[in-house]
Amino acid sequence: MAIKKGDFIELDYTGKVKDGNIFDTTLDSVAKEHGLNPKAQYKPIIICVGEQQLLRGLDEYLEGKAMGKHTIEIAPEQGFGKKDTKLLTLIPASKFKNSKIRPVVGLEVNIDDHYGIIRSISGGRITVDFNHPLAGRDLTYEVEVKGLVTDPAKQVAALLDMASVHHHGVKMEGAKHAVVDMHEVPPPQFADAINKMVTRLTKVEDISYQAGKHDH
Repeated sequence: MAIKKGDFIELDYTGKVKDGNIFDTTLDSVAKEHGLNPKAQYKPIIICVGEQQLLRGLDEYLEGKAMGKHTIEIAPEQGFGKKDTKLLTLIPASKFKNSKIRPVVGLEVNIDDHYGIIRSISGGRITVDFNHPLAGRDLTYEVEVKGLVTDPAKQVAALLDMASVHHHGVKMEGAKHAVVDMHEVPPPQFADAINKMVTRLTKVEDISYQAGKHDH
């Protein structure tokens, strides 16, 4: 059965750059083996195909493919983009001094809420690269599509997770009504945005929110 746009699928993946270094995975064993962030949670993810919840190259590749394992080569244009020289910025050393940062080549820095990497230091001027660290890199993804997800509660929960909406679970009351358990009920404008996304992509027609007592 071919994967279609709008399908919800569960998948595992591991992403690596051309030299073989792994930068992202959903597999706990791979994360431990390659020293990835030990505080992150590694588990299969559920995505809606065609909604750009993955890199464009991954999302476009999956449409029309079969379930199972795939090896996907992704060029920079469909990954994290090409290197943009306009994002190489000269910053006065005084700005780092005022922020009590000792500039070192390769250091990741946050300048005015933009993350970059120091590429060079010359006198009183420091070049910071605000390109994504993987911009310009050819990527390879090993993907296993584990199956279709047809349970509407799981679909709604996946959309909330992808939108970084913290919740404590979703249950269905009937075939069309979803109840989202949250720490507190979201404001109407925020709830309306969630509702529009969910009703557009699933068969759920109505959503309500309940605030339960949860540990922080």
